[in-house]
Amino acid sequence: MKKNWLFLLVLGAIAAILAACSSDESASEASEKEQDKVLQYQSIPSTVYPAELAEALGYLGDIKLEKVSDVVGGPESIQLTATGETDFGSAFNGAIIKSHAQGVKIKSVVGSYGSDENVFIGFYTLEDSDIKTAKDLIGKKIGVNILGAHMDFAVQQYLRENGLTEEEIKQVELVVVPLSSAEQVLRGGQVDVVGLGGISRDKALENGGIRPLFKDTDLFGNFTAGEYFFAEKYIEENPDTVKTFVEGVAKAIEWTKTTPREEVIAKFEEIINAREGKETTANLKYWKSVGIAEEGGQIGDKDFQIWLDGLVENGVVEEGEVKVEELYTNEFNPYAK
Repeated sequence: MKKNWLFLLVLGAIAAILAACSSDESASEASEKEQDKVLQYQSIPSTVYPAELAEALGYLGDIKLEKVSDVVGGPESIQLTATGETDFGSAFNGAIIKSHAQGVKIKSVVGSYGSDENVFIGFYTLEDSDIKTAKDLIGKKIGVNILGAHMDFAVQQYLRENGLTEEEIKQVELVVVPLSSAEQVLRGGQVDVVGLGGISRDKALENGGIRPLFKDTDLFGNFTAGEYFFAEKYIEENPDTVKTFVEGVAKAIEWTKTTPREEVIAKFEEIINAREGKETTANLKYWKSVGIAEEGGQIGDKDFQIWLDGLVENGVVEEGEVKVEELYTNEFNPYAK
């Protein structure tokens, strides 16, 4: 009887262990199946972003991208991602810092755009304008795509670096102007200076009659200006998806740097022509670079620190309220050392 009892006890223990293992495997498989494979996002018509390029090159594996709307600006992208209306977003680093200070739980994972000698944000006025220096901007209007983002920060930095007092800076009016009509608004005299970047800048310069006042790289050098980010909760629930996404985007960024420009443009044309609707590819001839400084879009403290210092100095963010190391992670990036 004793031997039989011991045998049944051991048999029961083995059965329990096997059941537990089976349960763990099932939970693991379920967890993997439950991870998101269709990522909702925003983009701009006639433009190809690194994530879109990554999908077209086959770098995202079984992950699919689903566009839900056009981009309005970084602050909106942050809000939509934080609330789950989109799965990932992209924004200027200064806007990301401000969102963290307000308690928004997002984390940057890979660079999405930047500024270099080929791709930058420039501020332009008409050739016959009497605006020559920062002081000449007092009482004038500057067109920017959105308040509180990249262009806004660049203007504030330019004015401060050129000796304007805070009271004088308040007399420089920033006017929100859609990128699609920025050149027209400047030529129509509705603003005195306008911020232009990428294709819209090159096209405006080709049309002639405008001249540069300053550009963001004059102030900050070459830099990664913004990142792709996910809500922290999304990363916790979909780590494999985020890893695949970051790896794909990182590879796509490097692909643009090592592939002849003509081939990159041809790929962009292929991507745009495959979309629903009639998106033009005419402006792709102006494409030069993604502008992302670091290999594979890696992120560093320096990408945020300069903007954080400015926000603290201006009283927008309190000292110690935001720690740069909490804003991003390179754990998913295969190029991170």
